[in-house]
Amino acid sequence: MPGFAAVPVALALCAGLLTGGPAGPVAGPPDCRAGPAGCYDLYTYGYSLGLHPFTGADDVRKQLTDHFWLFPVSGGCAGRIRAGARCELLGGNPVEVEYIGNDFFQINTLPGHQLGRGMHIRFAFSRTLGFHSLTVRAWQDRPTDCTGEVFCNTVNLVFAWGTWRVLAKTLRFSAYVA
Repeated sequence: MPGFAAVPVALALCAGLLTGGPAGPVAGPPDCRAGPAGCYDLYTYGYSLGLHPFTGADDVRKQLTDHFWLFPVSGGCAGRIRAGARCELLGGNPVEVEYIGNDFFQINTLPGHQLGRGMHIRFAFSRTLGFHSLTVRAWQDRPTDCTGEVFCNTVNLVFAWGTWRVLAKTLRFSAYVA
């Protein structure tokens, strides 16, 4: 059957299995594991954080969630964030910290956010041979006014890439003290 073999690949991409996300089952809110029909994948970006042989991925995540002022759009969020916390990121964009795992954390946009409610963004940290990396993945459970709009999507992609790049550059240096 032509195209049938592409279905498992699409499912794996949507679930984050082929993007360097956390391996194995991950506790917390759903992340489009239902398949492409219910997944509105927005982007996945990977950034190098450099060589840090004496820190683990969990140390870098902990440093960021314990010192959230390092986050480039932290706005009114506290210095230390916890799962379930709600705050406004820069520009009055409300979010909720959905989940904090050992080597990742995830936020969800709330009503009133510029990009609409229900966008999930996962920040996953990993280390291979002492080299750390950050993978940022965003998806929506359902379409919004921005989903499918070329201009809105382009602005979102460019803004996200640049913002998370600033985060990666910050963590590249701050990870030495993690």
